[in-house]
Amino acid sequence: MMRRIKILNREERGAAARWAADTTWTEQERYLEDPGYMECVSDILSHPVFQSMEQYIQHGSTSCRAHCIQVSYLGYHICRKFGWDYRSAARGGLLHDLFLYDWHTHARETGNYFHGFTHPRTALNNAKKYFNLSKAEADLILCHMWPLTPIPPKSMAGMSVVYADKLCSLTETALQLRGWFAVNFLYQRKIL
Repeated sequence: MMRRIKILNREERGAAARWAADTTWTEQERYLEDPGYMECVSDILSHPVFQSMEQYIQHGSTSCRAHCIQVSYLGYHICRKFGWDYRSAARGGLLHDLFLYDWHTHARETGNYFHGFTHPRTALNNAKKYFNLSKAEADLILCHMWPLTPIPPKSMAGMSVVYADKLCSLTETALQLRGWFAVNFLYQRKIL
């Protein structure tokens, strides 16, 4: 049974949003300096299939690999703070988008226009092929698109990854839009 969700206060939500908007830590690989996190995920991070996700753009200019690291690390920290299953959040967060294709061109190439609904199952199948998953990790991967997909995760670790994924996706997309608006503003002013 799912426990009641502890709501982050305004200051914590603001800190999480600022953290998700700052992508420099993934480029600097600061997460590698966290021994608790690395104990959970080092086998996944070093796997060639996970590394291959760098070639796919997820949102804005963020690679799928970097997005998954951000989601994983934020979910890990949320679970550590509240005493939830941080190992499942860390591992499942890394694998939640292991669909291994460019979703921007996928519909045109395959005729599958429902990536948002279908990629969790594809990611789970790929994750099972390359990694040993716990039931909690498998559920987390399959249900990470809730509420777009109808069944929510069964655990608080899963809910933390749902939250982290939405927050990271929003900030990655907002950063792209902010850049687009800035460029348009400068063009309109004939500065560029």
